[in-house]
Amino acid sequence: MEPGGSVAPAGSFGTKRIAAGDRGATVIAERVVAKIAAQAAREAIGRIPEGGSVPHAGVVVHQDSARIRISLDLDYPSDIGRRCGAVRRRVVERVSSLAGMDVPEVAVSVERLLSARTRGANGRGERGVR
Repeated sequence: MEPGGSVAPAGSFGTKRIAAGDRGATVIAERVVAKIAAQAAREAIGRIPEGGSVPHAGVVVHQDSARIRISLDLDYPSDIGRRCGAVRRRVVERVSSLAGMDVPEVAVSVERLLSARTRGANGRGERGVR
């Protein structure tokens, strides 16, 4: 009981309440943000092209802000600009909601365009154009 007969809030044990900003900080590692970003890019592009690699992300975190670079492979033909825009939007949405970070920049690098024609050109599915 506190002075005057009132009951202290559960768990307070007579201590002063500490303001949220004074309690400490939550630090989210860059590799965690990179995993969130890579998964968001996978969600945005749908399926990985046959013979392609899963998206990879590089991240630089400064305070509550993350700058992200995504590398990915896409099917050819496709609307590259539209698909890259979808990746940017999804990465910003997921990193903002899951990590609580501002994302001022998402750079998308298309490493390879993979077409069924070039994959099957030699009958063995090897990469390359003749």
